[in-house]
Amino acid sequence: MDSWLQILVLVACITPAVVEGRVRNYTFNVVTKNTTRLCSSKPIVTVNGMFPGPTLYAREDDTVLVKVTNRVKYNVTIHWHGVRQLRTGWADGPAYITQCPIQPGQSYVYNFTITGQRGTLLWHAHILWLRVTLHGAIVILPKRGVPYPFPKPHKEVVVVLGEWWKSDTEAVINQAIKSGLAPNVSDAHTINGHPGPISSCPSQGGFTLPVESGKTYMLRIINAALNEELFFKIAGHQLTIVEVDATYVKPFKTNTIVIAPGQTTNALVSADQSSGKYLVAASPFMDSPIAVDNMTATATLHYSGTLAATSTTLTKTPPQNATAVANNFINSLRSLNSKTYPAKVPLTVDHNLIFTVGLGINPCPSCKAGNGSRVVASMNNVTFVMPTTALLQAHFFNISGVFTSDFPGNPPNIFNYTGSPPSNLRTMSGTKVYKLRYNSTVQLVLQDTGIIAPENHPIHLHGFNFFAVGKGLGNYNPKVDQKNFNLIDPVERNTIGVPSGGWVALRFRADNPGVWFMHCHLEIHTTWGLKMAFLVDNGKGPNESLPPPPSDLPKC
Repeated sequence: MDSWLQILVLVACITPAVVEGRVRNYTFNVVTKNTTRLCSSKPIVTVNGMFPGPTLYAREDDTVLVKVTNRVKYNVTIHWHGVRQLRTGWADGPAYITQCPIQPGQSYVYNFTITGQRGTLLWHAHILWLRVTLHGAIVILPKRGVPYPFPKPHKEVVVVLGEWWKSDTEAVINQAIKSGLAPNVSDAHTINGHPGPISSCPSQGGFTLPVESGKTYMLRIINAALNEELFFKIAGHQLTIVEVDATYVKPFKTNTIVIAPGQTTNALVSADQSSGKYLVAASPFMDSPIAVDNMTATATLHYSGTLAATSTTLTKTPPQNATAVANNFINSLRSLNSKTYPAKVPLTVDHNLIFTVGLGINPCPSCKAGNGSRVVASMNNVTFVMPTTALLQAHFFNISGVFTSDFPGNPPNIFNYTGSPPSNLRTMSGTKVYKLRYNSTVQLVLQDTGIIAPENHPIHLHGFNFFAVGKGLGNYNPKVDQKNFNLIDPVERNTIGVPSGGWVALRFRADNPGVWFMHCHLEIHTTWGLKMAFLVDNGKGPNESLPPPPSDLPKC
């Protein structure tokens, strides 16, 4: 064989075939649509007139292009919740963090590649309270020919949980901001857009899930509610949990899941009854003395061949404050940590951070209902102020005066966080970020405070998954608590509940350059300022750096 041919053959043998994913194009027209629920109608903001919005399907390694055109009166952005957005921060979507919003009549193409992820995520608006109806599922299938690490289900069904207000939600939050107090809670919860029959509107139908006896179904469950964690269960059926937040977990059986806003759970359900109709229920979880919408959303699991007149087998929902039921689910979650899907937990820590999360009270002379005060929220006592120039643009183009990089890495005021609150409940205000070196490792302890009330805060980190290595009640004690961390197979997520009156410890590697928002996914707490951002510097060379923005990036 000629020597050059030998070299070619050798190169062919050692160069892996680069199998690129396909490009998937989607068109999202943001439009209002008159919609009737609870026996009353109102216009809602939707994508393509659908509520919930269309499911975005892709495979691992695919590139997704979504052209979003704004045909409503509000500014709009869309966030692809849980998508890693490696070096594509311009497509992440939170308004004034990674982009200026898409103004009425304008368009923007979100362009990102799905790398090293497969499972269920969600997309939603990331401005004002528009995500209440502007949301939908993201289904990422494994690469072609790659099986699930569990038996393949007969069929897959997307189940989106949400909230419904009879009033215009923008009016609800604007009224709350004006008063300085908490907003009105929702009027109902929904399963795939429907509350199911309730006493004040018994005629409205609910979502029906048709099944065949002997078959297994995978439910891709998403909590797209604004402000409420939910229990989900099906009468007479066990759920086998196989994935959360698009990461595989060690399968376990349960009859009740708990799911916070922004979280997803894939559950296998075996249609192991011979026939019948079984109630599907989504009800609130709140283990603090805080008002929630106490309505249960209902749907029906309907076996084929069952007559419509057959009575439905009911189920008892957990009490609203059933912390033990929630913990039973949360404590069962473990990363699959197999050879194919290892849990790459950082074992060394470059940044050791502790952030308090909770509420506060600041003066507000115009807040008559609040007696001259308003409720605020903060991380490390900083109530985040949204900028008017997007942080990512300010960072990339070195625009000064938009943010400062002095977000505190530890609580500025030390007190008994989960005990009696300090006398001064005021917070600082500012647009502050915390800087991370590229590829540095982070341990972040999120500590709840009891100011006003201890509360479970579902915290979402953009741009990364993290490992939940530990959690506990009371105040975090590094000397004692760190010894009990699980560094072998902790669950990997993008959104985690900080326990009411407790703490959770996370670890992640800052391998994604850009500006990444972190905030409470209870929308009212985000509005009140429970948010901050990490600024991850570029590494070496173009593969570790943020590229320039696309030419159609919206202007402020």
